[in-house]
Amino acid sequence: MLNQKLQLKLSQKLSPQQIQLMKLIQLTTAELEQKIKNEIEENPALEMGKEKTEVENDDFENDTNDDIDIDDYLTDMTEDYDKSQNYHSNDEANLNFQTKASYSFHQYLDNQSKNIIIIDRHKPICDFLIGSIDESGYLRRDVEDIIDDLAFTQNIATTKDEILSVLEKIQELDPPGVGARSLKECLLIQLKRKNSKESIENSIRILENDFDSFSKKKFSKLTEKLNLSEEKLKEAIEEISKLNPKPGGSITSDYTNNAITPDFILTIEEGNLIVDLNRRNSPELRLSNSYKNILEGYKNDPNKTKSQNQTIQFLKQKLDSAKWFIEAIEQRYQTLFQTVNAIVNFQKSYFLSGEESNLKPMILKDIAEMIDMDISTISRVANSKYIDTPYGIKLLKSYFSEGMKNNEGDDISTIEIKRVLREIIESEDKVKPLSDIELSNRLSKKGYKVARRTVSKYREQLDIPVARLRKEL
Repeated sequence: MLNQKLQLKLSQKLSPQQIQLMKLIQLTTAELEQKIKNEIEENPALEMGKEKTEVENDDFENDTNDDIDIDDYLTDMTEDYDKSQNYHSNDEANLNFQTKASYSFHQYLDNQSKNIIIIDRHKPICDFLIGSIDESGYLRRDVEDIIDDLAFTQNIATTKDEILSVLEKIQELDPPGVGARSLKECLLIQLKRKNSKESIENSIRILENDFDSFSKKKFSKLTEKLNLSEEKLKEAIEEISKLNPKPGGSITSDYTNNAITPDFILTIEEGNLIVDLNRRNSPELRLSNSYKNILEGYKNDPNKTKSQNQTIQFLKQKLDSAKWFIEAIEQRYQTLFQTVNAIVNFQKSYFLSGEESNLKPMILKDIAEMIDMDISTISRVANSKYIDTPYGIKLLKSYFSEGMKNNEGDDISTIEIKRVLREIIESEDKVKPLSDIELSNRLSKKGYKVARRTVSKYREQLDIPVARLRKEL
């Protein structure tokens, strides 16, 4: 049976503007530049540069043609924007957007593939296989799946032997190891392209006959199974260690600019910490004077037609959108500036000295309470923004950490504990690396009481393998 009833409910929802602001806050400097560029292209009421003076505005009004046809104007404007017209003035040259050219890994392979000697029937198969190679340089798809895809998408019927034949040709391309289907195959391809010598031959034997023991660093088993002396085994493993486990990565890094653009710049002057926002984070934007003048002209016309009223609504919508975007950029600037200053003041002793031992435990809630903002806002800033300091460019998130007490009862940051842990591991005897329980005991002797399970967690966060995998001959 259906019943009707009234119910009061208190709820809080973010407005579309608030949601957009949160997205703007999360953008990096480079992403913000692209966002502004897109906004200018989509909204002709928005321009870059300082707001024009009243004199300049008056001059513009005097030059405006009162008989302008708004329909023709909008048509011309749309065509101009479709051609990506640049609305930046010469005074704003320092804020022009620049697109960095990059040379992708797949383009590198495609260029080489033109020199592969194969029959015409195999050329589309070769192109398909190259397109299926991931950025690390591996072909991780099953041959059967590739055969099905070629049949459905390219209308090419092929066989496993045919696929493998073309793949062998691709595996002859640079960088060595590209097109491999596993780490073992990747390393073997690289070894077989080297000049033959005893250490290389032993390396190939190790990988082909007992890759599992090699990957788990069971060296005694390898010496026994392959009848190798410890010295010969060490030479062979050194050869393998020189190989590239991700051949595609080297090409990507060589041809793509991955430099980090810092959002903040920290300097120290006479013992004072000064934080500046990267100017690319707060570009000068303005409303289009031409749009404002045209709108005023139509609003003041006492004999407006229906078409003109629609035009007024269009112009007003564009101007309102541009105005909100300008205000949102300014609010983003204020939020970022408040947040980074709170972080710098909280960690003042560290930023003055550069010593990680001076880092204090700091969580998102600490900063949120200092500047009376929501924790989620602080998280958006910290997770995506970089600061350029005298000690290097670092992610703001890296200064946040939980705390614990040392043997003297002082609060210390987990960042400090991780630093000490890394030092202990780096100085250990690699022939007999320390287990997690032994690492826990070493930390306790240095004044940091950390359980074995916590040591394991910190070690994984530092991307350090277990003792067995750190073992060396």
